[in-house]
Amino acid sequence: MSKITPVLLSGGSGTRLWPVSRSLHPKQLLPIAAERSMFQETLRRFSSPDFLPPLVVCNDEHRFIIAAQLQALGVKAAAIVLEPVGRNTAAAAAIAALILSESAPESLMFMAPSDHVIDDLAAFLKSMAAAVEAAQAGKLVTFGIDPLHPETGYGYIQRAEPLAGIAGAFSVARFIEKPQRETAEKLLADGDCFWNSGMFLFSPGVWLEELSAHAPDIVVGASRALKNATRDLDFLRLDRESFARIPSLSIDYAVMEHTAKAAVVPAAMGWSDIGSWSSLWERGDKDPAGNVITGDVIVEHSRGNYIRSDGRLLAALGVEDLIIVETSDAVLVCHRDRHQDVKLLVERLAKSNRSEASTHTRVHRPWGFFETLHLAPGTQVKLIEVNPGAALSLQYHHRRAEHWVVVSGEAAIVRGDDELLLRENESTFIPIGMKHRLENRHDQPLRIIEVQVGDYLGEDDIVRLEDRYKRTAS
Repeated sequence: MSKITPVLLSGGSGTRLWPVSRSLHPKQLLPIAAERSMFQETLRRFSSPDFLPPLVVCNDEHRFIIAAQLQALGVKAAAIVLEPVGRNTAAAAAIAALILSESAPESLMFMAPSDHVIDDLAAFLKSMAAAVEAAQAGKLVTFGIDPLHPETGYGYIQRAEPLAGIAGAFSVARFIEKPQRETAEKLLADGDCFWNSGMFLFSPGVWLEELSAHAPDIVVGASRALKNATRDLDFLRLDRESFARIPSLSIDYAVMEHTAKAAVVPAAMGWSDIGSWSSLWERGDKDPAGNVITGDVIVEHSRGNYIRSDGRLLAALGVEDLIIVETSDAVLVCHRDRHQDVKLLVERLAKSNRSEASTHTRVHRPWGFFETLHLAPGTQVKLIEVNPGAALSLQYHHRRAEHWVVVSGEAAIVRGDDELLLRENESTFIPIGMKHRLENRHDQPLRIIEVQVGDYLGEDDIVRLEDRYKRTAS
């Protein structure tokens, strides 16, 4: 098998699995379908010698979580490319192809969404072998999933004649948009249509040739964004102005629906894009009444529900076919038939400027995390955990003061012109406008309780004077 560079796509808005998934911590970065995150499970599929180090294309706001999850698996990425704005998959594939045409021109590139589940790795690799033959023959290969039921949430691919000399690969007759129920039932009955997985394999050169022919503006914009890109620690930061001008198109819309080089490899690999809470119910282990239960949950006289608690006891009595999901700051209750409409709730939250649309009570930072324990007018209480060897920025605030109490570990603190070392049960006070920094110089996590007092407690009231992670000044 030719060497393959996995191109992991980690974007997304985090709406369909709200409230567990949110825009600043979407589903691929969470352990939703396994003990590891979906991003990490995707990485583990490419551990064989046939695969080169992965190239990751991700949202700028997720960069430190992505880096931490790579490090946790001991994986060194070929590059971590930061998208300043979302521009769909065709632009991401163009950026990856331009990079690989220089660094690994003989390799093939496999476009791998990082929020998909594949249960049968052997079947996946078998399908990959057929796809490699087709890609080496100059085809743009997509993977079609054997449909299990008339699903209306996926697009479909209809195959045409087999590719000569390549077992298991076919030309593409047409791509079909997400269908209505009756159409989906007919497509399933026809036997020559497959779910569109959104996974692709092709050579960087062939992809750029076809993209230049069918959507040249994407290639031009990607080239400019890459030419004007800057290095930021271990990240490659694309030029915002150039990238923002690129048309927002999927790989299918930009090229696959127009090219004569499209091919499809059908596969039965236990695939799911975990696109809704209902899909987790379908995959989950059910009790005798058809309930899928995760966390501290008790049910009585209830059937066909997906019920998940990430913290508190959740009790359900006499309910059927519901999705009930509890997190520390939100509870979702909806009928299983309305699983695709969860995004409507998130849109409403976003329009109301509710933080629950984008962030959890626990917010990850490059130095660790903070978790909001209490929030009221004029007061906020947080738990702050600083990783070994990490430090917050040297900063000050215009509108809030802070009280710090060390819970565990030892805190090295800059407080104005003074430097302090505080241990468990010791505390200090940071007045409004005083520069300060919190640092953990030891090999165990540092935990403190922070009490904020002021007339404004937003995260944008931070003026950074120095920052080892090169974040913006405010």
